[in-house]
Amino acid sequence: MKRELKLLINKSEITAGTRGASLGPEAIMTAARKINSNYFGRYPIDYVDEYNYLLDNEIKYPQAKRVVGLVKVFESVSTKVKGIIENGQFPLVLAADHGSAGGTIAGIKAAFPEKRLGVVWIDAHGDLHTPYTTPSGNMHGMPLSTALNIDNREEQVNELIPEVVDMWEQLKNTGIKGAKIHAEDLVFIGVRDTEPQEDALIERLNITNHKVEEVRRQGTEAIIKATLEQLKECDLIYISFDVDSMDPEMTSHGTGTPVKNGLSPKEAEDFLKAFAQEDKTICIEYVEVNPCLDEKTNKMAEVTFDLLAKMTNELENE
Repeated sequence: MKRELKLLINKSEITAGTRGASLGPEAIMTAARKINSNYFGRYPIDYVDEYNYLLDNEIKYPQAKRVVGLVKVFESVSTKVKGIIENGQFPLVLAADHGSAGGTIAGIKAAFPEKRLGVVWIDAHGDLHTPYTTPSGNMHGMPLSTALNIDNREEQVNELIPEVVDMWEQLKNTGIKGAKIHAEDLVFIGVRDTEPQEDALIERLNITNHKVEEVRRQGTEAIIKATLEQLKECDLIYISFDVDSMDPEMTSHGTGTPVKNGLSPKEAEDFLKAFAQEDKTICIEYVEVNPCLDEKTNKMAEVTFDLLAKMTNELENE
């Protein structure tokens, strides 16, 4: 099904633990221009409100760093995504850090409150922490918990003050109140760097994780088939692609939290192209390119743009 695309650029990096992801979307644009591609001249572009100035302020809530700004970013992302969808367009999101992806999911659900939403999370990390469980306070490790509307009190290690609890509840209830997705409608691909609190939650909720070794053993086609079979009862599918899902030795370390033994760019390409072909796919998001950390001079952005361009071809095919 051919889509009318609209690019949504999100430069917010307030939930990351390292600096520079805000430059990621423009690094991808630079990669396109380096090869004289007019990709970013072909589609309308909108921008999410960002509050990166908060990075210059003292951290007030160590278990939920810069949560005040994230509440605003969630609202901006959600509103923009909902508006794009209601205008009959396909939101293709290029984001800095992964923390605002919960806002993307909230926007999809706000546009289709009665529809069942599936999520394919292609990432090295589970991003299932909450302020109650986080060891770092970095909120790019929490977006899926906002979408699932969970606190994971069973694994609680942090005590929260009322202000943080209130803002966490605001995040979970962005767009529409309550859970946006169910655990059985969440599929991990490539997740390999989790912490005990997340592991306990993954086991308790029985969340599917197609690990890299499984991808290698079975092949991408089998994983794609299994994923779509699991999500067959869903009305819509959202794809979230974190570049750290890929092996840094095959790409670069140009991302905030690189993890060895990841997917190859070709495997990532197979997944992105296949899911883009699905009529149910309603939104795709790319996150966590960080040119400040790239030892190969923007290599991660170049790999990402190549994946983006190839995937877009699938979105635009009849």
